[in-house]
Amino acid sequence: MDRITESLIKELLTNLELTTEGESKDFEKLVNYTIVSTEYNKTFDIDTVTIGEGGDTGIDGIAMIVNGQLIESTDEIDDLLDKNNFLEIEYIFIQSKTSSSFDSGDMNTFFFGVQDFFSVKPRLVRNEDVKRIAEISNFLFQKAPKFRENPSLKLFYVTTGKWVDDVNLKAVVDNSLSSLEQTNLFENIKFSPFGARELATAYRKTKESVSTTITFNNRVTIPKISGVSQAYIGLIPFSEFLKIVADESDVLRNVFEDNVRDFQGDNNDVNGGIASTLTSADSEIFSVLNNGVTIVASSISPTGDQFTITDYQIVNGCQTSNVLYNNRKGDFIGKVSVPIKLIATTDDEVKTRITLATNNQTPIKKEQLASLTQFQRSLEQYYNSFNGEHKIYYERRAKQYNSDNSVIKSRIITVPFQIKSFAAMFLDEPHNVTSFFGTIVRKLNEGKATIFGADHIFSPYYTSAYCYFKLESFFRKGVIDSSFKKVRFHILMLFRLINTKGIEMPPFNSKKMEKYCDILLKVIYDDDKALKTFQNCIDIIENSGFDKSDKQNLKLVPKTKILIDSANK
Repeated sequence: MDRITESLIKELLTNLELTTEGESKDFEKLVNYTIVSTEYNKTFDIDTVTIGEGGDTGIDGIAMIVNGQLIESTDEIDDLLDKNNFLEIEYIFIQSKTSSSFDSGDMNTFFFGVQDFFSVKPRLVRNEDVKRIAEISNFLFQKAPKFRENPSLKLFYVTTGKWVDDVNLKAVVDNSLSSLEQTNLFENIKFSPFGARELATAYRKTKESVSTTITFNNRVTIPKISGVSQAYIGLIPFSEFLKIVADESDVLRNVFEDNVRDFQGDNNDVNGGIASTLTSADSEIFSVLNNGVTIVASSISPTGDQFTITDYQIVNGCQTSNVLYNNRKGDFIGKVSVPIKLIATTDDEVKTRITLATNNQTPIKKEQLASLTQFQRSLEQYYNSFNGEHKIYYERRAKQYNSDNSVIKSRIITVPFQIKSFAAMFLDEPHNVTSFFGTIVRKLNEGKATIFGADHIFSPYYTSAYCYFKLESFFRKGVIDSSFKKVRFHILMLFRLINTKGIEMPPFNSKKMEKYCDILLKVIYDDDKALKTFQNCIDIIENSGFDKSDKQNLKLVPKTKILIDSANK
């Protein structure tokens, strides 16, 4: 293995706080992380896409991206279908070899493994990871009437060598792709051979800030404004707008500041109306019917009519942008022009005021919007008040720390995992966290168990997140059996109950909550005490008749109550 690849592996293991498992497994992790990061624009757990050894069917990594989300359960599919009423699917299969050449036998094994994965009657022995992912895949295909089009399939074969278009290897590839095409399951199939150089280039791109270049002819420059370095307003054709919201692979970028609110789906009056306009023969009227999109960037570099925007977010127009993207292949989309405001500022206060002032197209309470903007920024600042071993990072915007090598990536807490850990630990709702996180917020808020309340103090959010981080670190080190990851959120709930027994939990807006959380943090910060408590939680789960292998158990309120009663005893 070359020195550059070795250094990339070393950096990845350090950033993710992973223990080396030998050259081959470490290389697999580098490849899986790099490939999925280039295809998926949000932070993810590398274990989610990595296939265990033995019965891996010749596959090292699998990712299923549905409607822009990396899917880990069938519940998430139901949630997305309920929200969008359609499914748009991309499969990613990865094989990595440390050898310096491309071997036709290994490639054949990989292709056969992919074909067997989609077979109605698979012939290869499957390990638990492959079984789990195949089960989700089969569930997806049961929803085929809701497919916008057949899934896309991307295959990556990675070595430390160099692909030279060998005739024999190309014949293997062509034959295998032909067999996959004959299944009639896929809209398109793409095979990408990666050598050491391609892998290094792709890995470096994972650390870059989001950036794009558009042609912006029809614009007006807005006069100088305090706190704003540049600002423009105008119209751009849809083809240019697509460069802002989708990358070169046609994957939707995660450039929506208000990401907890998220896309509300086509199943509401406003978004349905936008879609109707875009799919009609008079689609050009869109530009005068729609309020447009507001984009805030850290910097804008104009060269004539070419504008390069860097580190940008869409702070208003999440709904419009998603509906436009979802209809990007429509017959009349070419006639559409999109009104945009393009603003460069690094002032967070200015960003907040822009967000609050411009978000009014889809009905949403102002106080809810405020809680999804200012609360998020304040929570990020609260995280930043901790140092040393107590330091974790709140990723308010997806991949915001990717370019910062000083940040240990395993210490990043994403918005979805903040929601899930808080709901499990402090709301006793571990049975609700198997869903897509936008659905969790809706369920909790409708049930009056508010999350991200404007008057909430931040300590329970940090405490639940740090507890999640500590538990995950024990999983990574192999100190706790990874089979218990299925019930990690139930463990968080039990952790609080065990350590605060006899103490009533204060309201989330009370100063007493700080002292309540301090009780928990004293245990969490101490590795020995934390591990002992986690093991006690596992004992409760094991001895209460809770079957962690039964997926329904994980989602049932009565099963959660059994654990609560067991902990209280």
